Amino acid sequence: MIASTQTNSPLAGADSAPPVAVATAKLKSAGLRITQPRLTILAALVKRGQPASIETIHEDLGKRGCDLVTVYRCMSAFEEIGIVRRTYFHNGTGLYSLSLDAAPRYHIVSKATDSVQELDAETASELRAALGAIEDRLRARGYTGVSHIAEFFGTPPTASRNSGAMPEVR
Repeated sequence: MIASTQTNSPLAGADSAPPVAVATAKLKSAGLRITQPRLTILAALVKRGQPASIETIHEDLGKRGCDLVTVYRCMSAFEEIGIVRRTYFHNGTGLYSLSLDAAPRYHIVSKATDSVQELDAETASELRAALGAIEDRLRARGYTGVSHIAEFFGTPPTASRNSGAMPEVR
């Protein structure tokens, strides 16, 4: 079996089907073949559950994986059809994460440790509403293909920095 939905997965509940099945359906609807390397990469993204660089994804694949060029090509194809989202963090690294539902995910990056944490649901909902209103205004002015990137960076409270953990963002 390639993947299963786990309750602790950030994508659990994003759709009633397991994330790899949802992604596979999107690949088919986009006219892309379902290959073993693509399935393996998708399973690695589900397992990781947070944004990762292409090199990290390649490392996660281990011996069962594919070469680095294949990972780059697959991630490019996945991004083009909207099953992954690329974000850039303050060190310039492009990180990829699954994006199977319509709601974009937003993160805070620790400047002290470069660790990434997803914003809590309430904060993300407020941010989506504000950014959606701005996108709607831009479309009303005639813009097409409107999109955005929003990431947050901060130094966590001292206690959290010392423990290496990031506090929940509220």
